[in-house]
Amino acid sequence: MGYEAETWWSRFEQPSLHSWAEAQEPMRLLQKEAKKYDPDPKALSCYGLYLPELGRTTWLRFVDGRPVSAITTQFLSWSCRKLEELGKKALLMVWDNASWHKSKFVKEWIAAHNRRVKERGSGVRIVPCFLPKKSPWLNAIEPKWVHGKRKVVEPAAVLTAHELADRVCEVFGCTHEPHLSIPQEVA
Repeated sequence: MGYEAETWWSRFEQPSLHSWAEAQEPMRLLQKEAKKYDPDPKALSCYGLYLPELGRTTWLRFVDGRPVSAITTQFLSWSCRKLEELGKKALLMVWDNASWHKSKFVKEWIAAHNRRVKERGSGVRIVPCFLPKKSPWLNAIEPKWVHGKRKVVEPAAVLTAHELADRVCEVFGCTHEPHLSIPQEVA
């Protein structure tokens, strides 16, 4: 069983948090602004799959751009390959009703993927389970996002996109994999 969701990791917005600090030196989170010459995006989109039965493992993949159906299928394909390496046969995947989860493209991709797995007799089938609308608290990965955002906060400096992604991966104990992207069409 896995819980899948996406989130944005901001380089500028500070999460709400409480912290212990020395009496005379309370921690101050400074408001940050993007510089005109900063080539990095203001925030990074990230897919995550929380697998509580595999030692509470969370797999992450960052996205160049935003979550869309074509990126979702790349993430699912990557996740299935990793699960197959672990000897798993199926993924009961709990996720929300994001448009890129319930799109025709993703539904057809999952159906075709499951047919290929059945025909080959190997691979990992995907059984999607949609959560009720407006119920993110039922997805076990959501609290992990909140705690992760608090752990990667930088009080005064602005992290580069790569530094932020590295910190996030460190917090979740996973490798910073190459970012998912859709190839640009060449004229």
